[in-house]
Amino acid sequence: MALNFHQLHIFCTVAERGSFSAAAQSLHMTQPAVTMQVQSLEDYFGTKLLQRSTKRIELTEAGRALMPYAQRSIDLIRDTDQAMSAFTKQLKGRLQLGSSLTIGEYILPRLLGPFGQEYPHISISMKVMNTSQIMEDILSHQLNFGLIEAPVNHPDMHMEAVMSDELRLIVSKSHALADRESVTLEEAMAFPFVLREQGSGTRLVMEEQLRKKNIDPASMKIVMELGSTGAVKSAVEAGLGISFVSSSSVKHEVALDLIRMIKVSDSKFKRQFYSIYLKSAILPISAVTFLSFLRERDLQQWL
Repeated sequence: MALNFHQLHIFCTVAERGSFSAAAQSLHMTQPAVTMQVQSLEDYFGTKLLQRSTKRIELTEAGRALMPYAQRSIDLIRDTDQAMSAFTKQLKGRLQLGSSLTIGEYILPRLLGPFGQEYPHISISMKVMNTSQIMEDILSHQLNFGLIEAPVNHPDMHMEAVMSDELRLIVSKSHALADRESVTLEEAMAFPFVLREQGSGTRLVMEEQLRKKNIDPASMKIVMELGSTGAVKSAVEAGLGISFVSSSSVKHEVALDLIRMIKVSDSKFKRQFYSIYLKSAILPISAVTFLSFLRERDLQQWL
């Protein structure tokens, strides 16, 4: 029997999940099939790799020695897929991804056209929802991966920055600040705000930057909290308050002079957009290709 990548992947998944049943669920395999593949790997090396107990699977000394090599093998396969995807324009497949609101509503629609021209045989199914819902669908294997606006910590998730963005201050065209080219953050804080709901990526980035400037977000005059960027823009246009939103989300409103975008002279609200997917998953090459496509693009070129 020859050593193969599939067995190493199964071994890593069992070790990370801590049980054969959890690994089988993650890999969409039966538990006996997972057990058989691990046993075959142990037969190949002639030693036990996992110590089985009633509570949890633990690595033996040999298993601990194998683990970093197995993980490097998995990483190498992923890197190989990524490197070769640039040469494989006739890729076929269906890509299922989840996207948070700003990315899904305002950014990806402008990038999907160019991607479709380069890879016409890859079809994309995208769900626009909040970060927690994206993570739930990834964990239940309903999505290949997700694109989110703020970093998250989860033991089973791999996260990587793929694009950058910037929040900008917006006001109505009749607002007291509308004719200003720039304002200080302190000046902006004197006015009522309309914001996205607590926990949204946009809100988290804004609050983090305020704290860096020694401003307590609780001190803001918040007159309204809304569940979508579109609702925030409508409220700002109606003069209900000012807000911070992604510059990509107000392109049309600014062009039509419905909303004014103002520079904050002493602060930059820059942020990263992240891809997330299961550590135990091997992404299909269509997903690897799409993520490579996003990394290689200057986001501002398309917005």
